[in-house]
Amino acid sequence: MSEKPLVTLRGITKSFGAVRSLRGVDLTLAPGEVLGLVGDNGAGKSTLMKVLAGALQHDAGQITIDGRDVRFANPADARRERIGIVYQDLALCDTLDVASNLFLGREPRRGPFIDRRTMHRRAAETLSELHVRVKSTYQEIGQLSGGQRQAVAIARAVSFKPRVLILDEPTAALAVAEVRQVLRMIRDVAAQGVGVILITHRLQDLFEVCDRITVMYEGRSVEDEPVSALDIERLVAMITRTGAEPAEEVA
Repeated sequence: MSEKPLVTLRGITKSFGAVRSLRGVDLTLAPGEVLGLVGDNGAGKSTLMKVLAGALQHDAGQITIDGRDVRFANPADARRERIGIVYQDLALCDTLDVASNLFLGREPRRGPFIDRRTMHRRAAETLSELHVRVKSTYQEIGQLSGGQRQAVAIARAVSFKPRVLILDEPTAALAVAEVRQVLRMIRDVAAQGVGVILITHRLQDLFEVCDRITVMYEGRSVEDEPVSALDIERLVAMITRTGAEPAEEVA
């Protein structure tokens, strides 16, 4: 893993009217690193990741990619910097087949027509590279299990060749075997040099795949530790701020 940060966030703030969702968040991510981003409900994790993915615009603070200051006006700006995100709702179309979901909006064409043979071949290659098993790329998404749907959503994001991949609760409500498949995918993606940010309430998953964990509390980043220095009990204490001094208010 490279020592040079791929992504650096400094002092990120975001308010929605009188509600201050982010109060000065710091975060770094290196190429090939899996970073766990954790915190209680309402800590600001998803809001922060929407800022990094261009879905929200921060009020103050600095985002740098490879040392360059950037500011995203929309998700397309973030995609140009090769930042991908898989939201918890997956945004898949149940009535389309696997290949169509993977290439939705960027289907290979032969003249004015969609080249379905090429699309399905490329879809099969992408899924094979990530060890994703489905009966056929012609299967409708609505016929797949929860774990298969999650795997297809991640594969779609990976097919854009991201440098940063954000995963919001990818193992929520999955069976044990399906969780294992998704965690394997995360390891495979990181091994390709992609920086992965994993949001999850399944703390055991963090110890399976993460290199480092950043903890958020009430809109702030309050802890940052390598996984090797943590256990479940200490991590729970960090998340709940058990025994911690109250954080100072950010002006």
